[in-house]
Amino acid sequence: MTVKESAVRSHMHAPAKMNSVKVLSKAFAALDALSDTADLTPAELSLALGEPRSTIYRLLTALAEHDYVEPGARRGSYQLSLKLYTLGSAAARRFKDVRAAALPAMERLHDATHQTIFLVVRRGFQAVCIERLEGQLVGVMILSVGGSIPLHAGANARTLLAFEPREFWAEYLASGPLHRFTDATPVTRKALFSELEVIAERGHAISDGDVIPGIASLGAPIFDHCDRIRAAISLSGPRPAILDGNLESNLELLGKSAAEISRQLGSPGC
Repeated sequence: MTVKESAVRSHMHAPAKMNSVKVLSKAFAALDALSDTADLTPAELSLALGEPRSTIYRLLTALAEHDYVEPGARRGSYQLSLKLYTLGSAAARRFKDVRAAALPAMERLHDATHQTIFLVVRRGFQAVCIERLEGQLVGVMILSVGGSIPLHAGANARTLLAFEPREFWAEYLASGPLHRFTDATPVTRKALFSELEVIAERGHAISDGDVIPGIASLGAPIFDHCDRIRAAISLSGPRPAILDGNLESNLELLGKSAAEISRQLGSPGC
């Protein structure tokens, strides 16, 4: 086959490949929608995703054939299958050592402050919560276990980003417009990079209402045996409890917790 013939054949197959990618994207969107609700009918999924009902039927049929969805509690509805639980458990095992190392220190920090304590890891351009201890203001906190938040928003997420190479900062910024949660969210290159430089220099992050008005948080990095950023721990709650008159003591407690967890993970710097 000549180079020209190969190029023509590749061009002919390109639409089929793009269609396959689109189908996968729609299937993932359906799974995401089902993860937010106990079960959904094809009509409800069609409305939620803005896709024709015939498309939804085909997606659900294919997902059911591969055991990713199963009949729900309501007639004609679908729900996620236990196969996804198995896959999720396999993914969770990757972070089991971090959670096991962090939990005792998190509990001590929680007992000392009575505020919400988060443990997050980076997955792509998101900070994913893998552990959370509830504080005084439970209902207002945006990040649940398994949930995620963009890396520019909040003390724990910005901590993960700040200790990555600057090349990754630029890559993150180029990934798309930064979502503005409040007027305090850093959404420009200048604002974000300036904040990241401060975090990297002082060793902790401070969030003052940039995700939820009136809620503040402090974040500190956790390093592994290679002295790479592995996770971040944060202390979150009402602004007066986190910042007003308690900032120094909270930072000291948080820093000790982060250092203890890093030691458990074999960080040579701790």
